[in-house]
Amino acid sequence: MPLTVSPGLHHPALPEGQLLYAVGDIHGRLDLLQNLLDLIDLDAQSSRQAGPRTLVFLGDYVDRGPNSRGVVERLIDLPEGFDAQFLKGNHEAILLDFLQDAWRLQHWLMNGGEQTMLSYGVNTEALARWGAPEETWRQAFAAALPEAHVRFFRSLQLSVAYGDYLFVHAGVRPGVPLTSQSEADLIWIRGPFLNHAEPFGKIVVHGHTPGQEPVTRPNRIGIDTGAVFTGRLTALRLQGDSREFVQT
Repeated sequence: MPLTVSPGLHHPALPEGQLLYAVGDIHGRLDLLQNLLDLIDLDAQSSRQAGPRTLVFLGDYVDRGPNSRGVVERLIDLPEGFDAQFLKGNHEAILLDFLQDAWRLQHWLMNGGEQTMLSYGVNTEALARWGAPEETWRQAFAAALPEAHVRFFRSLQLSVAYGDYLFVHAGVRPGVPLTSQSEADLIWIRGPFLNHAEPFGKIVVHGHTPGQEPVTRPNRIGIDTGAVFTGRLTALRLQGDSREFVQT
């Protein structure tokens, strides 16, 4: 799917020889993730690219969809031949907050956390029926969470840059240097970032704010296509100064 370039946008590029795919918000849709990885693998093979092949995942791997555990397992065990970078989304931040502080339970449940707990085998129906205290919920989830998954969540990065592109989960705060952005803005920001029309210094590739189709602006590219609701998981394919979308 060709990328429509906004008027006046210069031609940002990756380092010579690099092939990169940035993947939008997955939210527990293992089926779509596997389909997209298959498409990416076929595309990468057909490109005959001899240089680095990179996957950048923009966060929000968990919550709302039916198989968050399966998504994390798949990301931990990616196919060979790709260097992978994993960013933290606001949903991973909520999960980690709950592991630290049980009182954050209701916030997580309001954001689709029950689906994540169910995917790890936590009996949320019984916990709710018994009126279990928040700490009991936390302990049940912590006991069900494999150590490899804990390490994965704790290792997530806030941003990564390649060439003329900066990859983040939500966006950046206008007027703040890209190297001085706060974690809260990188994983939560919307309005001030989305409505900003001036350059950020790099083209910002982000997820977090869903839409039916990817969004292209002179200063940013949004690739959260609401996979859990639309069935459409999107990747942005970058090579040299060319850009295209790959979608389920």
